[in-house]
Formats: sequence, structure tokens, C-alpha cells
Amino acid sequence: MSTYRVIEVGPSGALRPSERPLVEPAPGHVRIRVQACGICHTDSVAVHEHPESEEGRVPGHEVVGIIDALGANVSRWAVGDRVGVGFLGGHCGICDHCRRGNFVACTDQPQTGVTVDGGYAEVLYARASGLAAIPAELTSQEAAPLLCAGFTTFNALLKGKAAAGDLVAVQGIGGLGHLGIQYGVKMGLRVAAVARGSAKRELALQLGAHHYIDAAATNSGDELKELGGAEVIIATAASGSSMTPLLGGLAAGGRLVVVGASTEPLSVTPLELIFRDVNIGGSLTGSSIENEDNLEFAAAQGIRALIEPARLEDAANAYERMMNGDARFRMVLNVDDTPLP
Repeated sequence: MSTYRVIEVGPSGALRPSERPLVEPAPGHVRIRVQACGICHTDSVAVHEHPESEEGRVPGHEVVGIIDALGANVSRWAVGDRVGVGFLGGHCGICDHCRRGNFVACTDQPQTGVTVDGGYAEVLYARASGLAAIPAELTSQEAAPLLCAGFTTFNALLKGKAAAGDLVAVQGIGGLGHLGIQYGVKMGLRVAAVARGSAKRELALQLGAHHYIDAAATNSGDELKELGGAEVIIATAASGSSMTPLLGGLAAGGRLVVVGASTEPLSVTPLELIFRDVNIGGSLTGSSIENEDNLEFAAAQGIRALIEPARLEDAANAYERMMNGDARFRMVLNVDDTPLP
């Protein structure tokens, strides 16, 4: 074929079907026949109005598929390999951050589906340095949401440096949080799930949470303190004001790791930082080899996202379900019509 199907952002900001020319991959890149692509809230960064003269971006950064062509100077991968591409699309290897081994901070790294076309498409072009091998135990539909939603919570827990048996809290039982609970439990941590209302209590406990805290009925920080204080809290809800009460539930020296993107500030006093030595930080996925670690861990431990599948041509409706909070919990585009799990 000379072209391939994509779902791009039209000038009005709406998603629409289109086509792209099929070309050979650039040096250092591969061409991937997409099998599955997760739909993530971060895709909304690319979905906006733009001039008619500007080509619409193809969203999607939880992409799994088969390599069908290699660009020049690609030696690590082969045609036929099944690979994944996450939000960080591959480090350059030559900037100062890369030379110091900080690949996440690479100053010349594409953001899949934001600065370069993503996976709402039959074909994806990607830097070889951004590829992650997919374990055989995972279907492509299972692997797709783990490349971002899973990876984000996996790395956030690792950054928190909790030890087996420590209390950790996962705030927000949605697309990120329902995976965070599973990762925490499989890491041997004592997990407290925090959400507003009681509707998600049963699900949280089914996923393995040891405690459930209804943040609408009580002060979540006080409840965590009663449990002994959390060494790590993973905040997945995109609301700074909902994160603030959690700080009181940190143990001395505990860490709040923020992964729910929000422009709303959270509040902390200097006294908390000084006398209780609490730490606040964020986490932005990680490098491609760290994503492989994440996928291998998830495959070995039986960690899976709860997904709703959709066809590529239904991407606009699937995206709206995600944005409206109706998805339970990750929408995944089944691009190549592989039988669904």
C-alpha cells in the first residue's frame, strides 16, 4: 500500500479519519505496523484547534506493533520484532543530559502523539532508542496501557523507595490508580486506596488493596496517620486541592509522588518540610529500558489494566469516553483487528 489510515486532529479540534503516505523510516528510526494503542488523558495535549494550513497531529502514546522496516544505523532491532513506544519517544544520546545518563531529561526527545505523530494509526515511525520489547505473555492490547499508565505508577513507586511491608497510598482509583494498586501489592507493599465516595471500595479491595479510605467522608491524611503513616503516597487525581490533605498522612521522611497532571496548586507549610522531613516530587514515566522492566514485572506478576476495546475508526468516540470519565478504565484501540482478549 502507498498510504495508511490515521485518526488526526482536524482544524476544529475534532478527531477525524485521514491518510498519510507510507515512506521508508529515517536513519535511526523504525516503521511499525500498529496492533494496539491505548487512549490516555495526556492525548488531550494534542487535541486542539489549529489553522487549516497546519497538518493535524495523530495522538496516541501507548503503542504496540510489529517492526516492518528499519532505517539506516539501526542494529538492536529486527523486522518482525513486537515492540512498544511510550510517551517519551527516544533519547538522542548526545545532549548533556544523555551523556550523564539522564535519558528522561533529553533535550531532543520527541513526545509521541504530541510533537510527532502517534499511534491512532495503522503505522507509526519511531526512534529506535524509544522502543521497548513486549513480553510474549502479554497480548498487544494488554501491553498498550502498561506503556504509560502502568509505567507511570510503576516508576513512581520505585522513586518512593518504599520497602516491602511499608504502607503506601494510591490516591485516585481510575486509569492510573487501579494499576498502581496492583503494582504496590505485587511489590509486597501494604496498600491503602484513597478515593472520593464508596463506589470504588469493592473494586479496590478486589485489586488487592489492604485498606480503603473514603476521602469524601473523612480526612484522608488523618486516616493514613491512624494506619501508621504512609512512606509513599502516589497521587493520581488531577487536582492539587485533593492532594493537600494527603500530606498529613505521610510518615516522617515520607514522599508524595505526583503523577496526576494539574495546573491547580497544592499547599504545604515550611514546618512540614522541615520538622517532618516530608518530600514532594513528580514522576514522568522513564526510559525505554525501564519500561521493559515494567512490562516484564507486569507480565510475571499478572498485572493487567481493565480495558475497553474499540476499533481505529471509533477512536473519536473512545477518546470522548476517556475524557468524560466513562471508561472503565483504559480505552484501547484494536488497530489491526487482532481478536480481542
